[in-house]
Amino acid sequence: MGGASYDELLGELEGRGVRRAKIGGFDVDGVLRGKYVSMEKLRSALSGGFGFCDVIFGWDIGDVLYDNARVTGWHTGYPDAHAVLDPSTRRLVPWEPGTVAMLADFRDAEGGAHPACPRSALKRVIAHAESLGYYPKLSAEYEFFLFKETPASLHEKRFQKLESLSPGMFGYSWVREGQHKDLMAAIFDGMRAFDIELEGLHTETGPGVYEAAIRYDDALRAADKAALFKAAMKQLAYEHGLSVTFMAKWNAKLPGSSGHLHQSLWKDGENVFQGPPSEGGISRQMRHYIGGQLACMREMTALVSPTVNSYKRYVPGVWAPLTATWGFENRTAALRIVGAGTKSARVEVRQGAADINPYIAMAATLGAGIYGIENAIDPGAPITGDAGEGGEGRERLPRTLTEATALLAESQRMRKILGEGFVDHYVRTRQWEVRQYERAVTDWELARYFEAI
Repeated sequence: MGGASYDELLGELEGRGVRRAKIGGFDVDGVLRGKYVSMEKLRSALSGGFGFCDVIFGWDIGDVLYDNARVTGWHTGYPDAHAVLDPSTRRLVPWEPGTVAMLADFRDAEGGAHPACPRSALKRVIAHAESLGYYPKLSAEYEFFLFKETPASLHEKRFQKLESLSPGMFGYSWVREGQHKDLMAAIFDGMRAFDIELEGLHTETGPGVYEAAIRYDDALRAADKAALFKAAMKQLAYEHGLSVTFMAKWNAKLPGSSGHLHQSLWKDGENVFQGPPSEGGISRQMRHYIGGQLACMREMTALVSPTVNSYKRYVPGVWAPLTATWGFENRTAALRIVGAGTKSARVEVRQGAADINPYIAMAATLGAGIYGIENAIDPGAPITGDAGEGGEGRERLPRTLTEATALLAESQRMRKILGEGFVDHYVRTRQWEVRQYERAVTDWELARYFEAI
């Protein structure tokens, strides 16, 4: 867009009563870092970009400074990173009248993609797919737990003995959904007004747990929506006196929260994954796409399972995949093939939990799939029945962030797919995350050892 176009855009926004903007971008942990600006500042930011302190790539999810980062730190003085707004991401904020939201990409000193910018990493993978003639369509679905708590009460209780939105398990319950009909309407309607259309919303099995399926879209817009959904859901919950968590496993006695990704590739308006019945309904490109993801799955696990807590979900019997496997309509496999033989044919990536950074998870899995197509990687035979740890030829997925990060650090494939700079920075952040966990003294340790040892 040029200056005249920006004037037209701003005039349109001001005509709709917009008086301020919220602008920002996502860090490696998927936290939306941003600020309010005036309409005058928005005009300047649209035309020339704006500075944003690059400490957002120099600290962790708790705002504690890394001691091992290269992209920024005390050695650089934490300068401003150059941020460039993407006007196509603009959306009115329904719970903040008079406010427009817009996302930014971060650039390095030479004007290229900042090595720590997750959105830029995904754009790199999309551009490569498009150079081969493929246009990816993606979507995300999240499970999340709701509580009758506020930010203050969560901290006062130290995240213990929390009151769930509703008791009992009640998966797919019309009763529970109906009992909270005002909240359900607020989520459906609020998300639609925020340009995040949901295809489905229902209770999962667990107290106060829901699943939301976001409608598919072109890859970058799908990632924007998936990332913004979490921030929006936290705001909507707060408006209703509630809190929400997207932790992979917030309670050892309850099921974890998944973050599944649905993926397909399109060319000339057709889904290239659709295949003939003689081939099981999947195309040669889809087989190779599956093969690429399986080949890369162990070494990209840290990108799909980014926290120490992610791996608490990888236990038998709770629907989280334990092996690098694929199968038709098989929910125990890491890759579930849905809609084979139809124009809706797609891969459901089931490895990730709700704690994914969708930009990174989508970039890694999409990039691995394209790698499979380019190298004609065959996935082998699909799994039938339980795809758990037992069985010949089933590669075990990493069980800890330590193991997963070590595999990623050695992965030349993921460095080529996502960029050397991005993978180097990401590995350093996960190594830091592991070290913070190793220093912690947990409630489990106190209860087990304090008196008896």
